[in-house]
Amino acid sequence: MADADTQEKISQLQALEHNLQNFLLQKQTFQSQLLEIESAMSELQQTDTAYKIVGNIMVKADKQALQKELDDKQGLVGLRIKALEKQEAKLKEEASRKQAEVLADMKKK
Repeated sequence: MADADTQEKISQLQALEHNLQNFLLQKQTFQSQLLEIESAMSELQQTDTAYKIVGNIMVKADKQALQKELDDKQGLVGLRIKALEKQEAKLKEEASRKQAEVLADMKKK
């Protein structure tokens, strides 16, 4: 049976794994948004007339303004993905360290 310190480390490891799963889900959401933006940008380049969905209606939009808006969104989503990847790497490193501590504690017993 693991002592209280080891149990605490196991709890911390489980929390880290849970946080890591949350980051992965967020990253997937942003990656999906990025694919949608890239698809919209591709379609926009192939047409002369652009439309934008506003609420429940579709309205004609200025192609250049829409392109700029998509570029801005693409940059923002890209930054969010990079930030999540950095946090994910830190969490993985911390989880790996915590796991090694738990294994070392369990081998001592």
